Amino acid sequence: MDALALEKKAQRNAELRERLLQLKKERNAIILAHFYQRPEIQEVADFIGDSFGLAQKAKETDADVILFCGVHFMGESAKILNPQKTVIIPDERAGCPMADMVNVDGLRKLKAQHPDAKVVAYINTSADVKAETYICCTSSNAKRVIESIDSDEIIWVPDKNLGHYVSQFTDKKMIIWEGYCNTHDQLSVEDIMTLKQQHPEAVVVVHPECRPEVVSLADYVGSTTGILKYCRESSRKEFIIGTEDGTRYMLEKDSPDKTFIFASKYLVCPNMKVNNLKKCVEALENMKPEIFVPTDVADAARASLERMLAVAPA
Repeated sequence: MDALALEKKAQRNAELRERLLQLKKERNAIILAHFYQRPEIQEVADFIGDSFGLAQKAKETDADVILFCGVHFMGESAKILNPQKTVIIPDERAGCPMADMVNVDGLRKLKAQHPDAKVVAYINTSADVKAETYICCTSSNAKRVIESIDSDEIIWVPDKNLGHYVSQFTDKKMIIWEGYCNTHDQLSVEDIMTLKQQHPEAVVVVHPECRPEVVSLADYVGSTTGILKYCRESSRKEFIIGTEDGTRYMLEKDSPDKTFIFASKYLVCPNMKVNNLKKCVEALENMKPEIFVPTDVADAARASLERMLAVAPA
């Protein structure tokens, strides 16, 4: 029965892929997918990337429609950068708990308390928060973004773990918001140590959204793109991976001869996994859910994203 079920699923996915590609052509659409998406979505995407790469690609595309397979704030960023284009997402319920941990009122109060500080917002934030921000960043260019600012005082929102990591590479004073990624933050020292004992030759690589004590155990710390590059170019054959499970698809595609052991079975973002091929097809058929951002908010937020795109990844 299991084999039959897998066969039927594969056949259904093949039919959905064919329909999706047909719709993409009809709509003059581009499909952008985050590395944390399901493998079947990554397989059909025109471009797969982390937040920085996806923002770049959204800015550069000449497609009329952007189908953004990620979470809501990513679709918002694509719409902000392309106000004349139609941006749709497979499921509007694909939110980001970390993005929800910072709000405009709280950020304004903090800005009032530190009038000389400039706000750096992780791209994992709402359009409203980006509109209150001087410059956005991603994990791949956060250190360079901090150093690019002509201020000695930084308000950092919302990820405290990434903020702590970046603070080690600058002399600037950083006022760090108390947000975190639900998926990465739950990874523990015990998780890493247990696997290191079981796999003493394995290299530990983690995302800087993990807790500081976990990051301190890593042989390499980097963005999703950084992790993929490091593992691809490394001569080592065994890796303990401390980031979201969706990266497994690209890791194994890039290096089929290597072994990747994920540090916890809980490294799965349920919001990213809300999307599937059927919802992608329905989104292009119906041209919804569509992303809308009020003009005044988009105009203010666009400046912070444009500044980010001008700073290359580390």
